[in-house]
Amino acid sequence: MRVWSRTLSGRLCRVSSSSLESMAEEDNQSLHNENNENNRVRTLRGHMNPIRTSAPSCIVFPPDASHFNFKPDIIQLLPIFHGLDLENPYFHLREFEEVCNTYNDLNCSMNTIILKLFPFSLKDKVKTWL
Repeated sequence: MRVWSRTLSGRLCRVSSSSLESMAEEDNQSLHNENNENNRVRTLRGHMNPIRTSAPSCIVFPPDASHFNFKPDIIQLLPIFHGLDLENPYFHLREFEEVCNTYNDLNCSMNTIILKLFPFSLKDKVKTWL
């Protein structure tokens, strides 16, 4: 049976059976070495829930935010702000409030609606400002 392995430069090379045993031993040692943080084994759950590398959003939702009835159609109506020099942020906020005022939800306040929908109106680098 032919066994192939990738070198550090990314090229494929054929591996002999004696070097295969030594590679398996090295892999086994690197996986069980607790001092090596980079080679730590990640579970499937770890891959599904990656470590957060960015700061959490600065938007803090009020207690009634869990009662918000989200309708995806409203996202299409929201104005989009990219943060370009040509765009006026005050005009964007005025348009955004106009769209939010047309959306009525008896289960939560208008502030909750605005806070929940605002991230959907931001695109590109502006999303990192939150």
